[in-house]
Amino acid sequence: MGFLSVLSFARQLVSQRLQAGDTAVDATVGTGADTLFLAETCGRKGRVFGFDIQAEALSLAEQRLAKAMEAGAARLAPVALLRRSHAEMAAALPAEVHGRIGAVMFNLGYLPAENADKAVITQPDSTLAALNAAVELLRPRGILAAVVYPGHEGGSAEAELVEAWAKEIPPALGQTVIYRQLQRSSAPYLIAFEKK
Repeated sequence: MGFLSVLSFARQLVSQRLQAGDTAVDATVGTGADTLFLAETCGRKGRVFGFDIQAEALSLAEQRLAKAMEAGAARLAPVALLRRSHAEMAAALPAEVHGRIGAVMFNLGYLPAENADKAVITQPDSTLAALNAAVELLRPRGILAAVVYPGHEGGSAEAELVEAWAKEIPPALGQTVIYRQLQRSSAPYLIAFEKK
């Protein structure tokens, strides 16, 4: 039996902190896997907001959510998919959820779809702005989970920036952890923050 994958570990951390009825954010929708996970975890009385700049990503997420609904997952939280940068999440989210978000998930890099343009990647500047916004939006004991991908062009610089950002968070605000395979420097890894 091996260790959990970084994606599985991120979901485990999030599921231990989210409750039915919570509000959550998928900061990088991609194919919608995290969006669906958050919608299942928050349940019908919860809310999920998803951000992505690519129409293809939002379409893939809509298809994934629709398929889950057809399969009988009627307990999903309502999901609002927004074609906006994750850096705009504070401005895009309704004021009543500010300071009340249970979880914000990031899966950085590029859209992992067959025909996607792999040159379209998350950028360090917008990612940093989104991370800072997410910290402000979280409720006490809320969690931020960011999976970084140093193995693609541009990914290493973004991963280093996210790691440096996490190290600088004052302990009075919350704690950060890293979950990483040490033998492969190019392997994806998780940086998580829990707000006090």
